[in-house]
Amino acid sequence: MLDRMHPARTAPAGSGPGRLAPAHIALAALVAAVWGVNFVVIEIGLDHFPPLLFSALRFLVAALPAVFLVGRPKVAWKSIVGVGLVLGVAKFGLLFTGMDLGAPAGLSSLVLQVQAVFTALFAFAVLGERPGRRKLVGMAVALAGIGVAAVDEGAAGSVTGFALVIAAAACWGVSNVLTRKAAPPDALNFMVWVSTVPVLPLLALSLLLEGPERDLAALRGLDWTGVGVIVYVAWITTVFGFGAWGWLLRRHPASSVAPFSLLVPVFGMSSAALFLGEGVSPLRWCAAALLVGGVALTSFAPRRGAGGGTGRKPVVSDGPAAVSFPRPAREGRPV
Repeated sequence: MLDRMHPARTAPAGSGPGRLAPAHIALAALVAAVWGVNFVVIEIGLDHFPPLLFSALRFLVAALPAVFLVGRPKVAWKSIVGVGLVLGVAKFGLLFTGMDLGAPAGLSSLVLQVQAVFTALFAFAVLGERPGRRKLVGMAVALAGIGVAAVDEGAAGSVTGFALVIAAAACWGVSNVLTRKAAPPDALNFMVWVSTVPVLPLLALSLLLEGPERDLAALRGLDWTGVGVIVYVAWITTVFGFGAWGWLLRRHPASSVAPFSLLVPVFGMSSAALFLGEGVSPLRWCAAALLVGGVALTSFAPRRGAGGGTGRKPVVSDGPAAVSFPRPAREGRPV
């Protein structure tokens, strides 16, 4: 199993477990780009599918046929189901619906990163991880960025969509804590199996809220663009993205890999401006600076357990691939 491989055997020659080789830096940046551009692809996909049906198709294609090619993760079924419902149904259902109601793709890629603040809050409530001073400052800065973004978006008139993206970030924070408790040893097979859970609930919600006529019309009108966006959000974003991110995390400390997640809103906002013509106001630039700075402080501050130390096995950062991994004992780095 990959998770049992010793880091020294997998790190390239001439680089320690804390230093990324140039090829690994390029891979981490590529994954961040894939996840950032994903918001533009979602925006395009929403022109072809109702949001809940689109989300259901995303998970269906991500799970099949991959679920038959990877082993079942060594975690309890309740963890798979719990993360699947919170991450798949709640987070992605709210995100896709919020963007469908007018939340811009670039802004969504930025605002969703406030999940790091929600994760810290829920981790304190559930896991007893007391935030230190630096993390508290980061949370305050990130929330100030959300406030600035809300003012900017309120002027544009898409407040409901913006609020749903914030709610999606909160659900992501809950799923991060559930994933930490589950501590799956492999990100890819965990995400593939988690992807099987939301399909039927999302389809049921789509039939109930969006209507069978709208769903059937979208499926009958399926074209190559629709196929392409489904393949991108399912296989490239999920299978490749989580697989590559997990591969890097098994070879390097999370503190070396996770900072690349801050490139996601950079790629998201720039690709939205390039491909969708989204403008970036001075207020939005201010919100971006506050949010990214606050998330950096929140995500990469050392965690403290209820007793003052970590008290728990280290886990990866709360970036886009916020999946827990048991770290090799000899590294012992807080993340």
